[in-house]
Amino acid sequence: MIHSMTGFAVQTRDLGQVSLHIELRSVNSRYLDLFFRIGDELRQAEPAIREKLSAKLTRGKVECRLNLHSGAAAMRSLSLNAALLDQLSEAEHAVRERLPEAARLSVSEVLRWPGMLADDGVSFEQLQPTLLELTQAAIDELVATRRREGDKLAAMIRERLARMHELVAQAEPRVPAIVADYQERLATRLRDAVASFDEDRIRQEVALFAQRIDVAEELSRLNTHLVEVERILKTGGAAGKRLDFLMQELNREANTLASKSAATDITGVAMEMKVLIEQMREQVQNIE
Repeated sequence: MIHSMTGFAVQTRDLGQVSLHIELRSVNSRYLDLFFRIGDELRQAEPAIREKLSAKLTRGKVECRLNLHSGAAAMRSLSLNAALLDQLSEAEHAVRERLPEAARLSVSEVLRWPGMLADDGVSFEQLQPTLLELTQAAIDELVATRRREGDKLAAMIRERLARMHELVAQAEPRVPAIVADYQERLATRLRDAVASFDEDRIRQEVALFAQRIDVAEELSRLNTHLVEVERILKTGGAAGKRLDFLMQELNREANTLASKSAATDITGVAMEMKVLIEQMREQVQNIE
């Protein structure tokens, strides 16, 4: 299936004391570009999330926001590290025996002492299994939205392809008649302008110029490219770069068709093709 590079996913998990929230946003990019906005308490999760995203996506600029929120009803209780407090008290007593004039430790200094306060918060190790599960759910949702968007893009491109097939079918039967008519008109002008030319020389000049305005080959290549685009859409997968190349080739053939055309109706066909190709090219830019 064809996947777009545009997608959005959000997942939240309430764990009582805390809740996890992950949000993924994806837009088009030439390569896979991953950007993370993660709180410090969950920063350790970035490598695992990066690995999971890289396993599922091949292109797109993806922004991941991961946050940890305290539960509304959860009150975290603090407790002093009694053993550390005893050690700190003994150390202060020893210091004051040697330095009687030393200032006493304040309550704020004691509370700020590394390791003095313990709480009943949830550690990263406890959160990790749920976090990875939540991440996978968000990635699956993102892939699903990109797939749905890709289906819409593919349907739009198929509509344009069908119209281009119609235009090629409309132009192909006209080519022999256009070439023959142009040959006759050119031969008449040559006879009028250069009376000294013999008929063989005139026929040679007319045939040579007729080759330059014959667009049958361009129409054939257009058909070939259109069939290949359809095949890629049907095959699916990471097709954006291949489709972009084919849009360039289609545009090249349409330009040649317009420049070689010797009839206004063929020129009109070429111009409409160029509009359709540009519409498809804009959509292809968003295909993974």
